[in-house]
Amino acid sequence: MSTVSGLPAHILLVHFIVVLAPLTAVLVVLCSVWPAARSRLVWLTVVLAAVTVVLTPLTTDAGEWLEKHVARSAAVHAHTELGDSMIYFSVALLLAALAVTAVQLRERKSERSRSLTLIVAVFAVVVAVGTVVQVYRIGESGSRASWGDVVTSNSAP
Repeated sequence: MSTVSGLPAHILLVHFIVVLAPLTAVLVVLCSVWPAARSRLVWLTVVLAAVTVVLTPLTTDAGEWLEKHVARSAAVHAHTELGDSMIYFSVALLLAALAVTAVQLRERKSERSRSLTLIVAVFAVVVAVGTVVQVYRIGESGSRASWGDVVTSNSAP
């Protein structure tokens, strides 16, 4: 996918990732540490994580198409390199969501394991923080690549 109604698809798709990845990260943490949230939100969390995994390569592919249609620069190259790493964070987020789901399924069978729940919660927090930080880093580099030379600190006359 390269364009949508004449706009580069990357510009549209990236907004899904910017919203879904941090939202899913927050839900994964919430479900991992709060049993009431886990029982209500775990399936939504898994679905959002899966959608994020599917949208990530679509977004990066659209970004690679866009990279070939803009001026080459170090900022664009840095953004592309960071963007290519997002799939690893999306997959890790899905794995964390699946681990939280496994905890929920065990608890429904009355097989509670505090150590498993703690391990999953620590994993979920690490993955969530890493994902949010990476989304920020990618977005910041993308905004620098897009707007770095356009916006200045000087006021308009």
